[in-house]
Amino acid sequence: MKILKISAISLVFISVAAGATYFYRAKTSSSPENTAVVGSNDATLDAKFKDILANYQKVIVLVANEDKLSKPELDASVRVGQQVFHESQDKIVALKASLEALVVSAQPNRFETINHLLDYVESDASLFDADRLAFKEVLNSLLTSVTKDTSLTAIKMHKRISEDLDALNDIERNYEKELGQIFGHFDQRGIVLKREKWDVYVAHLKQLYSREKILKDYGTVEPAPLKEEPTTNESASGKPEREIFGYKLPPKTIVLTFDDGPHKQYTEEIAAILKQYSVPAVFFNVGQNLGAINADGSTTLSATAKISQKLHDAGFVIGNHSFSHAQLSKLSGDTLNKEIFNTDSLLKAMDTNRSPLFRFPYGAHNQEGLQTLEKAHLQSVMWNIDSLDWADPIPSSIADRVLQAVEKEGHGIILFHDIHDRAVKALPVILDRLVADGYQFAGWDGTAFTVVKNKNAPQDKVTVSPGYSNSWAMVIGINDYAKWPKLQYAVQDSQSVRQILIEKLGFPSDHVFSLQNGEATRNGILAAFHDRLANPNVQKNDRIFVFFAGHGATRKLSSGRDLGYIVPFDSDPNAFAADAIPMTEIQNISESLNSKHVFFVMDACYSGLGLTRGGAGNYLRDNAKRIGRQMLTAGGSDQMVADGGPNGHSVFTWTLMQGLSGKADLNGDGIITATELAAYVAPAVAAVSQQTPAFGSLPGSEGGDFVFELPLESEFINTATTQLSNDAIALNTKLDSTRPEPIANDKGSAPQPNPVVKIKDLQGTVQTLVTPMNTPVSSRQLAQHANDRGLQYYKEKQYAEAEAQFTQALKLRPDFALAANNLGFVYYKRDQFTEAARWFENTIKIDPSRAIAYLNLGDSYFHAGDKNKAKKAYQTYVELSPNSPSATYAKQQIEKL
Repeated sequence: MKILKISAISLVFISVAAGATYFYRAKTSSSPENTAVVGSNDATLDAKFKDILANYQKVIVLVANEDKLSKPELDASVRVGQQVFHESQDKIVALKASLEALVVSAQPNRFETINHLLDYVESDASLFDADRLAFKEVLNSLLTSVTKDTSLTAIKMHKRISEDLDALNDIERNYEKELGQIFGHFDQRGIVLKREKWDVYVAHLKQLYSREKILKDYGTVEPAPLKEEPTTNESASGKPEREIFGYKLPPKTIVLTFDDGPHKQYTEEIAAILKQYSVPAVFFNVGQNLGAINADGSTTLSATAKISQKLHDAGFVIGNHSFSHAQLSKLSGDTLNKEIFNTDSLLKAMDTNRSPLFRFPYGAHNQEGLQTLEKAHLQSVMWNIDSLDWADPIPSSIADRVLQAVEKEGHGIILFHDIHDRAVKALPVILDRLVADGYQFAGWDGTAFTVVKNKNAPQDKVTVSPGYSNSWAMVIGINDYAKWPKLQYAVQDSQSVRQILIEKLGFPSDHVFSLQNGEATRNGILAAFHDRLANPNVQKNDRIFVFFAGHGATRKLSSGRDLGYIVPFDSDPNAFAADAIPMTEIQNISESLNSKHVFFVMDACYSGLGLTRGGAGNYLRDNAKRIGRQMLTAGGSDQMVADGGPNGHSVFTWTLMQGLSGKADLNGDGIITATELAAYVAPAVAAVSQQTPAFGSLPGSEGGDFVFELPLESEFINTATTQLSNDAIALNTKLDSTRPEPIANDKGSAPQPNPVVKIKDLQGTVQTLVTPMNTPVSSRQLAQHANDRGLQYYKEKQYAEAEAQFTQALKLRPDFALAANNLGFVYYKRDQFTEAARWFENTIKIDPSRAIAYLNLGDSYFHAGDKNKAKKAYQTYVELSPNSPSATYAKQQIEKL
């Protein structure tokens, strides 16, 4: 059977095919009074709100059944639909301004008015779930406005709006899935999703509006079918083409264009995405968004013009999209001239050499319009691929539409809009696919669209490998001292560190040497260093990690300087200066090692080693050339190691292991440097104990930074997945509260992406660590990192945070089966079995052979009460994995059913 890809507009706004499962929701009880948007004291807001909903519904009617319309019919619907959309945008701007003024006013009933508005959105019986998306932008703006008020009433309202937006986001996410799935229950939210069949919804809208009447109301009579004639780009006069189309671009060449901005949020987000992929684009700006023309003809640029200036400075091209986004085909004379020349003046105010590119709003123009462009020395740029992002509320549907059109056309100019978040969400999906399929992106070179190879652009945005040839480690743990007080957790600490080095961080098991208790005598430790690490097997491009858990001691020399020691098993407290191992000896050993990077981590308290300033911050490629000798210690002299950590660990080692498990990846690039590890561990341990960990580079270090590369998590969460104990979660909560965040620089500008942390060295001197910048990563890698963070949150029972991370992973990579399963299990863990089943079904669609997803699906349907589907899922799991430990459980479940 051939599977047809149908856009969300076609899916959402047409009748569902026979056999589909519909949405079933209980209607919310709502009194007749709730049908009013606001109280009778503010009928203006009521009218504005209902106007926005009406325009939203008209757009839906116009674009429904897009795949069944002829090209002239679709062109007419799109042209009028864009007019309706832009009218609605103007009304939304006006409504947001009214609400902003209301919130900041001193009117005693202002919150009552807003509550009435929210009552309407949440519970009006006349609204369908699809209708509520019309108010998303308004609620986002209202949330920002309410944030400025710190009163308790405003805080409660902020929570209410946030929950409503969460519900709207869930509606949007569910639209991205198969239409025949059931919405989740959100009993704690104001918006309770209702039961409704989409064909009933569309039928309801068509009772309110007809496509033909909307077209006629906007001055368009549906054209009779005509034979389409190809448009030519040829210019017989040899002058620049009056209109530029995508048809003359080379095969597999794309031009990206964005209309209607600049927008104070989304434009810069889109530019950041484009920069990540190193692709050019043209932003066609509406003049009134840039500023105003004064009575004397001079220009005044607005604050949003700075956004376009940044775009220009970053290498993007800015084009003219008229002054007010009027339909220029209906204008003439001075009115037409002002629409074109006023924006041209504003663009020249930003750049006297402004680009000559112009785009007619709606693509509509008359002969006079083209002649006016010639007078202004401008060229019209059309498009042959329309994303319909102004009409389609579903990012994945937008991406599918664009990719299918690109596949059909083979090249062309794509039309997007940078005034809402749909394009922001869809763009990475589109670019990932186009880059993978070998498409090239053309930019405007001043005379034409050409492909310019960016030699500085990364060919493959994969994190740079740390570049080690081999990894070695020595782990030492001593509990049963002969003459010093015995310890409880040191051996367990060393064993767990060894385990994480091997199982998570890629150290070969035969390269990780362990000394415990009686093995860790003075001679035993020194011999292990010399025989196992300072030998020809360890090469120049290797790394060595050393971990010691035991007693530490400090002796004051006659010069007044402190000297630190690590205490071996056989040391005598009365003679440790002779039989313990001084830090000067450790320093000598480190200099004798051949490896590029050496990192000592000492879970012992002492002082007196003259560490130099830690963390060079030269990242990866440069770092690979520099020798590094670094040390992190648990604390200073006169401090006791805190042995009260979870699972039989000291607080220091527990925090160290949490950092190595991913929490110390402060810049989110999948790499943990020694500097990052220290920046995470030191303040966290100091906050929950009486220890002050120290960090620095040993003398002789050239500024190299030891690097751990985090593995990609591949665990499909299920009932066997272990979670942390309550005491471990409690400690982690305290540790994470100290996690360093980006800080503003001295001039108060934007936060820097790399956290700055102050840490002491062993002499007690405070030093400042600047953690490394991250390397460029692709959306696929960002999705993996989000999934990994979600797994951390899940194991700490932070389900809301885990859900957000898994959802983010799926936004970045919709085909990510691992994240889909894990998101499903978060729902399952919170007893939202219907939602969980939907995501396990999605996992199976992405990866049909994923056995564990069938087991999870069976459990979800079992608890949801759907015995037939549960039995089928369990049976499939047993068939796929008959010898697994869970097969017996699945068979028992089948017998129950």
